[in-house]
Amino acid sequence: MSDDVSSTAAPQQSSDDLSLLDAGEIRVLAVLAEKEALTPDSYPMSLNALTNGCNQLTSRDPVMSVSETEVQAILQRLMEGKFVTEVHQAGARVSKYQHRLRVKWSLEQDKLAVLTILMLRGIQTAGEIRTRSGRLHEFSSIADVEAGLQFLMDKYPPLVARLPRTPGTKESRYAALLSGEVFPESNEVVASSIGGSVHLNRQDRLTQLEDEVSSLRQQVAELTEQFQQFKKQFE
Repeated sequence: MSDDVSSTAAPQQSSDDLSLLDAGEIRVLAVLAEKEALTPDSYPMSLNALTNGCNQLTSRDPVMSVSETEVQAILQRLMEGKFVTEVHQAGARVSKYQHRLRVKWSLEQDKLAVLTILMLRGIQTAGEIRTRSGRLHEFSSIADVEAGLQFLMDKYPPLVARLPRTPGTKESRYAALLSGEVFPESNEVVASSIGGSVHLNRQDRLTQLEDEVSSLRQQVAELTEQFQQFKKQFE
């Protein structure tokens, strides 16, 4: 496998080849795809729940702060591009939203999981993607993740690019191409010692626990919102 950026990652792609997305649009789509798997009982998502997911402090890189008004405007653009559909459920007082990424890009769940993690957390290795995929999809091996990455790189136009290895690292890193460019590598120090690897494994476990807590909080918020709506019927 070559260490060079995949030739499919040409930044000069035109919008005719790929509907380029801005950071807010990528975050909204990624949150919809994530919550569909993590909290299926609360999916499709309300505007309030979606905004909270976009502003979540864990499992996000970068962390964002967007208002409901901004998310509503983003949803409007995504609906115009047929990335999102609005759902009117019987008895519900608020509109809800669901993504169409599977249909838009012909993605099975394993490929969607890989892309979602890259959209939520930025540049990562295949090993990091596998560790962080959680309930989005259970990958049995890093090779399975790499197969999903290759599928996304082979699409036309490509959705993912493989980046050059940084000095002192053994694994290639990957980036989503949905904004039309590969973001620069971060200055994060990659641990290469055994001790460093142990630290990273512990951090991954901590991140997983934080994700689960965040998911539970999201469910509580959804239930609270439903209860308030139910309560209003008797006021």
